[in-house]
Amino acid sequence: MEFFDIATKLNQIKKALPPQVTLVAVSKTKSEAAILEAYNAGQRVFGENKIQEMAQKHTALPKDIQWHMIGHLQRNKVKYMAHFVDLIHGVDSLQTLIEINRQAEKHHRVINCLLQAHIAQEETKFGLSLDEIEQLLNSAEIKTLKNILVVGFMGMASFTDDLKQIETEFKSLSTFFNKLKSQNKALKILSMGMSGDYQLAIKCGSNMVRVGSAIFGERHYI
Repeated sequence: MEFFDIATKLNQIKKALPPQVTLVAVSKTKSEAAILEAYNAGQRVFGENKIQEMAQKHTALPKDIQWHMIGHLQRNKVKYMAHFVDLIHGVDSLQTLIEINRQAEKHHRVINCLLQAHIAQEETKFGLSLDEIEQLLNSAEIKTLKNILVVGFMGMASFTDDLKQIETEFKSLSTFFNKLKSQNKALKILSMGMSGDYQLAIKCGSNMVRVGSAIFGERHYI
């Protein structure tokens, strides 16, 4: 089996990133040993898409790791990560924010959240429309939630080889983010871009990218 040098791949990507861009190493399905290799190379921000898997890794791995929940969120599992999660990327409803707030309050924490915008043409992607996001941010209900803070938006482009379409989708969210950022000082993060399109996402204004296979390789670590 060919050896995949995680540290080398990680450092190549990090050196090429602009200083304002945060790299989230997507470690879903990867072993603790693989994550430790990236950790020992200096990476501290990791993204998982299953709460209970992330909770197990949080228990086993160094405590200065920042864990990001990047998958679709099941409200009934928020309690398993409320005591440690640093950022939740995929929030797509007021009801989910209410549950995150409820669980964060139990641990005397404020949990940072990103609202997921539906920018792709595919019907399978989760997320809110840009109008729904604006309405949510201006709602009376969200102002009552003292244990969450919406710090930005997350978007996923269509799964397509059409770079013009991907660019259009990224730019739509970037323009929207910049407009609302001028009205809301808490909005600081625009999470767009994965292994296949993160360079284009950065050109379109992303300041947080979620990269997995380009760091860890395509195969699963066991």
